[in-house]
Amino acid sequence: MNIQVQEVDAQQWVKTRSSLNSNESNFLIWTGKIYSFVPNEKRQLLFKIVGMSVSRCIANTEGGWNFISRELTYYLNPQTEEILRTWENPWTGESVTVMHVANSPVQGKFKGKLPAQVDEENTTFVFDIFPNYPNPLAEDPKFAEYCPTPIYQAAELFKITVPTADLINSELASVTELKLSWDRIGQWLPWMKMGQQPGYLIYSATGSKVPSFKELPPLLQTEINNRVPLYKQAPTAFIEGEDMTSWLYFQKHFPAYLAGETFPLHQSELGVME
Repeated sequence: MNIQVQEVDAQQWVKTRSSLNSNESNFLIWTGKIYSFVPNEKRQLLFKIVGMSVSRCIANTEGGWNFISRELTYYLNPQTEEILRTWENPWTGESVTVMHVANSPVQGKFKGKLPAQVDEENTTFVFDIFPNYPNPLAEDPKFAEYCPTPIYQAAELFKITVPTADLINSELASVTELKLSWDRIGQWLPWMKMGQQPGYLIYSATGSKVPSFKELPPLLQTEINNRVPLYKQAPTAFIEGEDMTSWLYFQKHFPAYLAGETFPLHQSELGVME
């Protein structure tokens, strides 16, 4: 197998991550596990996860594309794979409300060239990302038990493999197959209420592209239909402002968290409409 690192046009990445057809929403799904990684302790399997991204790409006036998406990830009981609404913290003994990931929007801009590992059968995009920025919870004393450090720091390691033939087929707006590998080293999530407890979370997940909403895992279909119908479609235009993150979502909905409400909050409770 002759694998070469090549610079490929952003258009091929658009076909991979979303679609050249801006009229349609595209779905990516993932499943995996989250482990604890604490000095001098054996790892614990804390959660299983299932998640999705719904996205679209729209050509912009800069010669590239606006990527617009929403993301959900649910934390599951590692034994029963049921959605966790509360979690017994094994380090503190406290029962806390589980705040699932409901990030909208998640956006970006694609333009120019980017590297990929290419052979006759497959093209693999490799992204090793190391976010490092001030934690938005750090400046408010009421979040002291929920914010491990003033700086949010993590490692996100992505490998996305698609058929090379799909990328060079001008009749296809989107690839027919996608394999995702996603690993993350991250800080304790704010809703875990870990304070200054040393340690990290290790994420290990795989995923794929699915052709429609009806191909999502049943758990996600049920949750979206009943609680967050906004996630059936990608946004239809670029949304001004910063991306939603787990930290900002926690900050925004801290009173609901303290009240033990069910997350993600229902769309009508959020008051979010396009």
